[in-house]
Amino acid sequence: MAGNHSLVIDRIIGNIEKVMIGKRDVAELSLIALLAQGHVLLEDVPGVGKTMMVRALAKSVGANFRRIQFTPDLLPSDVTGVSIYNPKELEFQFVPGPIMGNIILADEINRTSPKTQSALLEAMEESSVTIDGITHHLQKPFFVMATQNPIEYEGTYPLPEAQLDRFLLKMQMGYPTVEEEMEVLTRVQVAAPIEKLESVVTLDELLTLQYEVRQVYVDDTIKKYIVELATATREHGGIYLGVSPRGSIALMRASQSYAFIQGRDYVIPDDVQFLVKAVFAHRIILKSETKFDGISAEEIINRIVGKVPVPVQRLVK
Repeated sequence: MAGNHSLVIDRIIGNIEKVMIGKRDVAELSLIALLAQGHVLLEDVPGVGKTMMVRALAKSVGANFRRIQFTPDLLPSDVTGVSIYNPKELEFQFVPGPIMGNIILADEINRTSPKTQSALLEAMEESSVTIDGITHHLQKPFFVMATQNPIEYEGTYPLPEAQLDRFLLKMQMGYPTVEEEMEVLTRVQVAAPIEKLESVVTLDELLTLQYEVRQVYVDDTIKKYIVELATATREHGGIYLGVSPRGSIALMRASQSYAFIQGRDYVIPDDVQFLVKAVFAHRIILKSETKFDGISAEEIINRIVGKVPVPVQRLVK
């Protein structure tokens, strides 16, 4: 497994790097979520390449890409689609919305109403949409990367914690270094590299990879470690609401995907520790006094990881 699949993973990430300079960690996390059949919330300022990252990922795997620009007047039917009466056929026909794609960029998701947000999040959770009582299944693979701007809050509708829980990972891109930004200018001087980007795997190959990620072995000691980390968030004095069992499942799935990307067919504690902040930090609610003290969710997760014993041997049954 290790050799062949590692080459495929390297091809995908290397292809993305033809467009994205110095963002290998973000490309890797995006691929982890895609292979784990999860979704990503990308929180960052405009102009750092969020759209380009998703387009590059979609092109690399030969996927159908759709972009939804969320605005205050966007309706749920603008996302899911709508049934329109056809007088010639004397029946209603379903006109699919932009959610009917493989890889979806939900741009500035916090700028639309909670009702429209719910339409997207329901599709993410159920992998289907229901219009006029008829269920329409979404294409496979189905991957959503939603973005939101952490700076401008005027006229926005922040996602409640129950909806943030639907995202496998939350991450940031950050600004490039001076050298990286100069390289970006050089690459786009004549034409955008994204236009020439070609797929390096097929959708069928991607679906096979997603299936094989689920087969990655997770020992009971690792499961116990994940549960203990989640339990520690529920018992921490600075946290008002800890991680739910959905969060524990998300960490296990993400760890399987990361182990797979690393060329292993089993999960180790390092996989869990590498991903725990990206999976847990957006799922906890801090107490007001914790926020007042300037302590972030990431800092608390770091402290928890430092206190929970790391498994060093397999459980004996």
